[in-house]
Amino acid sequence: MSENGSPHSSAATTRRQMLARSGAVGAGIAFTGALSELFTDSAAAQNLGHYGYGDLVPDPDGLLDLPRGFRYKVLSKEGDRLRSGEGPVPSNHDGMAAFAGQQGRTHLVRNHENRNTGRVPVPVIDGLTYDPEGKGGCTALTLDRSGRVVDERVAIAGTAVNCAGGPTPWHTWLTCEETEDKAGTNGYTKDHGFIFEVDGADPRRTGAVPLTAMGRFQHEAIAVDPRRGVVYETEDAFERPFGLFYRFLPRKPLGGTGSLRAGGKLQAMRVPGVPDLSSVQEIGARFDDVEWVDVPDPLAVETPIRFQDFGPKGITHAQKLEGCYWGGRSVYFVSSFAHASQGSAADHYGQIWRYDPDRRRLTLVIVFGPDTDIQLPGESPDNICLAPSGGLMVCEDGGGAQHVYGVTRRGEVYPMARNRQNTGTAEDPQWGEFAGVTFSPDGRTMYVNVYDPGTTFAVTGPWRR
Repeated sequence: MSENGSPHSSAATTRRQMLARSGAVGAGIAFTGALSELFTDSAAAQNLGHYGYGDLVPDPDGLLDLPRGFRYKVLSKEGDRLRSGEGPVPSNHDGMAAFAGQQGRTHLVRNHENRNTGRVPVPVIDGLTYDPEGKGGCTALTLDRSGRVVDERVAIAGTAVNCAGGPTPWHTWLTCEETEDKAGTNGYTKDHGFIFEVDGADPRRTGAVPLTAMGRFQHEAIAVDPRRGVVYETEDAFERPFGLFYRFLPRKPLGGTGSLRAGGKLQAMRVPGVPDLSSVQEIGARFDDVEWVDVPDPLAVETPIRFQDFGPKGITHAQKLEGCYWGGRSVYFVSSFAHASQGSAADHYGQIWRYDPDRRRLTLVIVFGPDTDIQLPGESPDNICLAPSGGLMVCEDGGGAQHVYGVTRRGEVYPMARNRQNTGTAEDPQWGEFAGVTFSPDGRTMYVNVYDPGTTFAVTGPWRR
């Protein structure tokens, strides 16, 4: 997620700079109903006002700007001591999810996207470590009913480039490695590029076991169909051929913690006549003939999956497949951007797709610029989640100032948060992207990470106003 590597046009850069100077405080930008389909099946949907929560108020402490009436608390920051005493809080905070615990507690499971050069590695813990040379992994925070952190410990260690993932219906977290490095590469002693299951309440229940049948590739995020147990997976490949959209058919669907270890079948999506999703630019474009093709070699022993032979009809690729979540009866997934200069069929600043498994139907719900009248105030939507209002929260992953944007059910975009932590210089400011946006089980608190410097925030306020 941190490596967007996107060359932006001068117009886009100017827009970001203007927003940074103005604080991105304008009225919501209407999407003329383009998102209506996105929220029609949201059971949690409620009416939110036309313009979100108002202007962002500069934070005197220089950490996080929020609308008036909202407040934040820093739960954890890289370099601080873990409450377990296992070592320092690791760096590169990324994907995250919140789960209800006993006695009103909340368990947060948080990824650390550390590569072999990671600044603060996840501490190696006996029984929770996959590869002692891997610096990535997850930590788990436990919050009491008042939101106070009462525990923080390692949940899995020895993995690599833990980017995003997703929650399961049985309240565990699937953490995804966004790498294809094999043993002997970058100092690793084991192959990487897998998904691991993590129990935030009791990490030793899940240990550090790769779910190899779910594929070895540059994983980004997952979403689980709560009726069928099918797991959908995105691949964030940086170079051509770009990533694929996958589904995993488990042998023990919805079997609970540990059931995915029983294996299953990995398939990739083929949209006949569409080798590259970026070529589709019309909002509402629909494909009712989606096919799913068995992956020849899920472990990618010799050849990365996206290079493998899927037959004369080929397979469908897309640049920067990232966020993925389940909503209502469909799975939604994000392509953060596409650039023809990098090999995509066309340019865009972000797409959100919906796949309805009942109809085998794929629909382009929204596409952001450059040749549409729909413009995200920043660029490159990344992590997304459903908000208590039934709308979306979208983490921005691009250049310039970094925001969390909300999108109402009416289709207006509004700024929800802006990172004020500058890791660059006054002449060349650098703001870390947001990641891991998620809500508490009761919908009263938004948790979100800043990637660098790794910081986890809890945001409270009039969410249901």
